[in-house]
Amino acid sequence: MNALRSFWDEPAEPHPPRRVWRDWALVAVLVGFALLEGITREELVWRPFSVPMHLLPIVMLLWRRTHPLLSVAVAWSVITGLDIAAIAVGLDSPGLDTMVGMIVFPYALFRWGSGREAVIGLVIMNVMNVTNMIWYPSGPELTIFSFAWLLLPSSIGAAVRFRDRAQTNAVAEAKLFEREQLARELHDTIAHRVSAIAIQAEAGWTLVRSDPEASASTLRAIKEEASRTLTEMRSIVGMLRQGEDEHSPQKRLSDLERLVATGAQQPPVELEVRGELDDVAPSIQTAVFRIAQEATTNARRHARRATRISIRVEEDDQDVTVTVADDGDASYVDPKSSSGYGLVGMSERASLHGGSLEAGPNRGRGWTVKAVLPKQGQPA
Repeated sequence: MNALRSFWDEPAEPHPPRRVWRDWALVAVLVGFALLEGITREELVWRPFSVPMHLLPIVMLLWRRTHPLLSVAVAWSVITGLDIAAIAVGLDSPGLDTMVGMIVFPYALFRWGSGREAVIGLVIMNVMNVTNMIWYPSGPELTIFSFAWLLLPSSIGAAVRFRDRAQTNAVAEAKLFEREQLARELHDTIAHRVSAIAIQAEAGWTLVRSDPEASASTLRAIKEEASRTLTEMRSIVGMLRQGEDEHSPQKRLSDLERLVATGAQQPPVELEVRGELDDVAPSIQTAVFRIAQEATTNARRHARRATRISIRVEEDDQDVTVTVADDGDASYVDPKSSSGYGLVGMSERASLHGGSLEAGPNRGRGWTVKAVLPKQGQPA
């Protein structure tokens, strides 16, 4: 049941590929075969009507990636509608053999659609199979083949989808591991260099009166060591920030509006800001934004059956408070979200700025993350 629930909640692929020349070529070839079959097939029922109607499902192939459920619904409604109309008047099926090209639809549905769309689309497609099985019996072999005709490309589409996701996750994990190694290298480098600078500075202070020339030499060594340390630090930090725009400004409270308006993701996010917040330190604004961003992402991923997420930012004389709450099923706690690095990272960020963070289920429904940070940051 957990696997079925996870598949049902599976979101659609966010960035399906654009329509390319191969899509137009596929549609052109199928349209040509459909017209040729309509002209040469003598026993075809309702030729002047059925042939143009069968062109609509072929054209819907152009939207199979961006609107997989809609394209399946339109295509199979036309095909099934023609069969039902023929059954009602006692005629043979007006279907074209060219419609075998519709095998692309179940693949695209499971490759690019959401879990809900895949299940609904599969039901729609099997309505035609059941209709043909009842009114146009063709033996068990062809019946099994007709269901396999839908299930096989669906399975391939799902397999390709999850394989690509696994590869993407593996690449992300490899990058994260490398960044962790670079962070350790940065720590070791700075610790070593700063220790050397501290020792040289102590020696220079000792020699400042008894041997001014030696003291000056020590100061030059400190300067060179500090310069090398700064160069190495910039190099490693540059690698850590690879893929980011190093000239882009840090996020501020004003960027919360952009966070709320991020596309058509569900559930929707509501933002409430109380106070002017003009006197909040820039570092605290960045911390508030990052905590709100992480908490919102967690709610979208793990809050089952949530209908909304609210972000509230308010201030008093000393502190700024950010609260992120959802109305999902609080009785279900995903172990990955509860014990993973999301809450740990948010709590650590709040602590480093001299604040605190609390997170947990609400009474009844929902989950709330609340962080309180000093408006001017950690005192020196």
